[in-house]
Formats: sequence, structure tokens, C-alpha cells
Amino acid sequence: MKIIKRNGEEATFSASKIVKAIERANASVGPGETLSKAFATAIADEIKQELAKSTTPHSVEDIQDRVVLGIMKAGKYQLANNYIVYRYQHEQLRRANSTDTKIMSIVNGTNAQAKVENSNKNPDIISVQRDYIAGETSRDITERLLLDPDIVDAHRKGIIHFHDSDYFIQRSHNCDLVNLDDMLQNGTVISGTLIEKPHRFSTACNIATQIIAQVASCQYGGQSISLTHLAKFVDVSRKAIQKEVLEENEEAGVEMTAFQVAQVVERRLRREVKAGIQTIQYQVLTLMTTNGQAPFITLFMYLGEAGDDQRLKDDLAMCIEEVLKQRMEGVKNEAGAWISPSFPKLIYTLDEDNVRPGSKYYYLTELSAKCSAKRLVPDYISAKQMRRLKIDESGNGQVYPCMGCRSFLTPYVDPETKEPKYYGRFNQGVVTISLPDVALSSGGDEEKFWQIFEERLELCHRALRLRHEHLLGTVSDVAPILWQHGAIARLKRGETIDKLLYGNYSTISLGYAGLYECVKYMTGKSHTDDEAKPFALAVMQRLNDKCAEWRAAENISYSLYGTPLESTTYKFARCLQERFGIIPEVTAHDYITNSYHVNVREPINAFQKLKFEAEFQHLSPGGAISYVEVPDMQGNIPAVLSLMEFIYDNIMYAELNTKSDFCQVCGFDGEIKIVEDGGKLVWECPKCGNRDQNKLNVARRTCGYIGTQFWNQGRTAEIRDRVLHL
Repeated sequence: MKIIKRNGEEATFSASKIVKAIERANASVGPGETLSKAFATAIADEIKQELAKSTTPHSVEDIQDRVVLGIMKAGKYQLANNYIVYRYQHEQLRRANSTDTKIMSIVNGTNAQAKVENSNKNPDIISVQRDYIAGETSRDITERLLLDPDIVDAHRKGIIHFHDSDYFIQRSHNCDLVNLDDMLQNGTVISGTLIEKPHRFSTACNIATQIIAQVASCQYGGQSISLTHLAKFVDVSRKAIQKEVLEENEEAGVEMTAFQVAQVVERRLRREVKAGIQTIQYQVLTLMTTNGQAPFITLFMYLGEAGDDQRLKDDLAMCIEEVLKQRMEGVKNEAGAWISPSFPKLIYTLDEDNVRPGSKYYYLTELSAKCSAKRLVPDYISAKQMRRLKIDESGNGQVYPCMGCRSFLTPYVDPETKEPKYYGRFNQGVVTISLPDVALSSGGDEEKFWQIFEERLELCHRALRLRHEHLLGTVSDVAPILWQHGAIARLKRGETIDKLLYGNYSTISLGYAGLYECVKYMTGKSHTDDEAKPFALAVMQRLNDKCAEWRAAENISYSLYGTPLESTTYKFARCLQERFGIIPEVTAHDYITNSYHVNVREPINAFQKLKFEAEFQHLSPGGAISYVEVPDMQGNIPAVLSLMEFIYDNIMYAELNTKSDFCQVCGFDGEIKIVEDGGKLVWECPKCGNRDQNKLNVARRTCGYIGTQFWNQGRTAEIRDRVLHL
């Protein structure tokens, strides 16, 4: 059995160490208060039996808590008290040097937590280690100097989660919609070099990848760009190619009809579009930002952004087609096999011109369905549902992308232009409340639940205020690509970003997690049950009401956000177990359910799930995405198309989760399985039994985006437990 040491390293459980610790504590009390070696051994054996029932390693702190409980059960209260004091004193000594030991374990490659902290980062790589080292320093300073002690305490106990404390020391923000249109049309500056408006589509694509890398290095969240902003340069290339063909014909003395010229131009143009899209695909995957990973980038594909410009719409359709074809093909891994890449994340927008058979661009939707069945993306936004839910102050429904995997901006009309504005806006950060902890802390008393709920929300509010105030006074010089050269704004040197932090220009997110477990404990039923659903909706409404209250009082755009828990799902679950013990269907698993989602273990068909979750998605305006878990659908594309049409009619934002794996040892191309080995969950090729993670390519969507570097034990258990919805 494995345990997690304080510095994050994994170690083998040793019952003898418990016995020795109790014997040392015996020296601090009188003869009548000591425990015999036989009794100490019995405590150690009981703990060993309890740990053997778990599929995941327990922390040293958890084991020590169990030791104290065992001593108290024996009636040796003075000994238990002295043991607690001894632990506290040594904890203080350890803390003085804990950052050093964590950093060295990262450098030495022995930090088990770092290995599974981010499913898109490889902790063996120097650049990732450098980011993690900086992150440990930031966490240490953040907790000691920048946050209030009660917020730090609540974060450590899993009552709330203060996101991205590994970056908080710097004045950086979460995620944004890059104003690529402004940067390409009006020029930008990258690393002190003036980049003028490109004269070809291929050049625009190359510049876009440089912008993406620069932006990713100046923030810690995801970014989104629109393919429409690049498609505007297709016609620029068309005209340039036409000029070249005519000049070549004149020099060669060749006469061609206008139709023949047009054919040659279109052939060359398509080759350039293919090369440009390929540049984005491969550059995004091979560029490494300062945080040691490929840029977390989303590509938004929406024909409606072309408006009434039919030429632009057709050029955009050409670009979308090429993106889907290339993504369906995949990329080659180091063994030369085609696999599913993580990025760019793709979003395809469903609308009247592409969603029904016979509509003009339905061929793109069919291609999109094939791509989703094979490579997990694109995800789908329903323009119909989004227009219904995202209504701006002028009363108009809007369609726009999320920032990263699910964070949505508040509808906004630029006071100067009187036009809707989304690109060039951002999110200030996230603090998440653990809803199951509120429920369990109330003991099931509903009146007490709402009282504790209010207290926890105010704690989150204060933590969010700290995020906001930390950004106040930030000068544009800290990230010129963002604040001075168009990605977000065109501020002057030395000018602060303060005006962008108010009035709905940017959002700040109150996250939430574990609605299912919260409702299950309070009502005894899943929130899908008609009797329990009203309580679930009441919780969601209260969260929204609080955001509205804070927004009205402070002119800061607080918004409710369905947190995409990755490693935190495990942290929250373990904290609940340590604080409240094992409660069936509430704390009995090493993960909690993301946001409002139906629990992964609950049988429900795809259409029912999407219909049900649509009722909750609109109550999560700051960010939400729903999914359905499906088997291999490559042989049943009509079913995928039916799901897409259902999404269009019923829910704003959804995705299909399938499997896309590869074993480098035997060439198996299918689903790599999760098996248990000595109490630990591991990945195994069902064909050859390979368990070497370095020789397995596994792609799973865990938080709205695809991870490929494997996950902690809690998230791995969640992936294993997922039921199929189709």
C-alpha cells in the first residue's frame, strides 16, 4: 500500500512506524497513561486494514488522525493530547522548510502529486519543472502573505478552493477571448517587433500562432480565437494568387479564359488554406509556453460571424472544412501512429444554415460528426439556445465563444460604439465553493444548511475581492501583448488596467462543485429525482442571487461558474472523507461530481441527460458545459447527427466523450482500460497488457478539454466509473 508524504512523494505504508511513534509518545506521560506495544500494534493493524479497502493512497496527515482516534478509543486521552501537540510542533518546524523539500522532490522527479497535477503537463521536462518550482514559491508566499488566514485554512480543508495560487503572486488573469481581428487588421507588436497587416492567409495563420504563444505566456488560463478573423485573409490570398497567375501567363505567353484562371486560382488557394490550417495545428502542438505546455487554445467556428458577406461565409466554410479534415486525421506520435491531439480545442456552432439535412452547410455538420466520433472534438454551441440565454442590454441575443473550456463572458454592449463586444475581454479568476461540505457541515438540517451556505459564500466573496484587488493598479507594461498591442486592449504605456475590471467588461467567477453529492446528502435522492430537483435548483438560484447582489453593489461582473475540477475533485473528496468519514454515495468515492452534472455512475440516456442538464446550464451563466459518454460511434454517424440536432434544440453547449487511445507496444488502437493493481488504479492495454504510461497514448476529456498526460487517482476513478449514455 502507498501513502503520500508531506512533500508529495509516494512511499510504502509501514505499520511499524506507527508503533514506534506511539512508543515515543509514551515517554511524555505517566505510567497509567501509556499504551502497550501490543495495543499500539493493534492500532497499526486496524489502520492497515482500513487503508487496504481504499483504491487510492492516503496522506500522512490522514494516517496520523487515525492514530489519534485509536489512542482515544483506548481511553488514553493525555497520550492522545500529547501526540497532537507533538504533531503540531513538528508541523511548524516542517513548514519552515516545506517549500524547499517540495521543490527538490519536483527536481528529482519524486513528487507524486506533481506527476498528476495537470493532465497536459509532463513533470519530467525542465520547463514544466521550472513552472512547478515557481508555482510552489507562489503558493508559499500567497498563503503566508497575500491571503487572510481563514481563507487559507478553508482552502486547505477543502471548504473552498482558491484557484491558481501557483500564479497568484503575479498580477495575471485567468482566460480571455483574443481580439485577433484587431491585431491582424491593424497590426501588433510581438517581443518589440512591429507586425503589420499580413498580405496572405498563410502569413496570418503564422502570426496567429505567435500571438497565441505570447498570450499564453502572459496568463494562466485558456484563450479562444475565432476562425472568422483568419478567414478574412482567404480573399486577400485569392486576389494575390490571381495576380500571380495572370503575371505568369503573360510572361509565358499563355492565354487562359477567365474560367480557367479561376480554376487555377482556387486550386492554389485551397493548397494555401490547407498549409495555413496545418501551421496552426502543428505550431500550437509544438510551441511550448513559459508554463511548460502547449497553449491552451480554443478555435471557434461560427458561420454566422460572417454576417451577410457571402464571400466571407464561403471562405470561412472552406477553412472549417479543412480544420475538421486535418483534425480527423490526427497527428503522429513519436512512434509514427496517428493519435488524437489535445489542442486546439474546437467549437462548432450549430445554426439554421447547417443543422438540418438539406441546409446549405450541412456537409460541414456531417464532417463535424465524423470528427467528433473519431477525435472527441469539436464541441457544440447551439446558436438557437445561446441567443435565447445570452441577451445583451439592447435586448438582442448574442452568439460568441467561451474563454478556454467553458468560461463565458457576460453579454456586453460597448458604450462608445453601441455594438456588442466580446473579443478583447477576459476573466479575473475563480474561487470555488464545495457544496457537499456545506451539506455535511449542516448535518442535514436545511435551516442550518442555508446559514452555513451564506457564511461560505461570504468567505468566497472575500477571496474573490482579493483576486480583484490584486489586479487593481496593474500597469499595461507587465504584458504589452495583452494590454498595449491588441490581444485585450490598446492601453498606453504606464496606464493601469483598472477601467477594464469594472462594468461587465471582464468577469470574475464564483465556482461551485458537487451539486449531486450536496443534494444526495440533504434529500437522500439524486437531483435528477423530481422530489430532489427543487432543492438543487434552489441552491443554484441562491448562488446566482449572490452574484447579482455583489455585482449591483460593486459594479464588478461576478458570475456563476461550473468549475472544471481536474485534480481538485480528488482534493475535495479526500477532505470530505477526512472531515466526515465515509458516507455512501456522498463521500464514498475519491472524486466529487463536476458542477451540476448528473453523477457519472447514474444510468441515464443521452437525450434525458442533456434535457435535464439544460435546466441547470442556464443557471450557470459564467460557464458550463454538458457532455454525454458514448461508445465508438464511427460506424453510427446518423446517431451522432441526431444528438447534434437535439443539442441545437435543447441545450446551449455540449460535447460527446468517446475514447481515442493507442498502445505503442503492440499497436492496439481502441480503449485503454483502467485496472486495479495493489490498491492503485493503473492504465493497461487490453491486447498486450502494457502498463508503461510512457508507451501509452490515452486521450480523455476530463474538464471540457482533453488531457493526455494521465490523472491523479481520484480523477482516474471517475473516468473508470463513467457509464455510457448511448
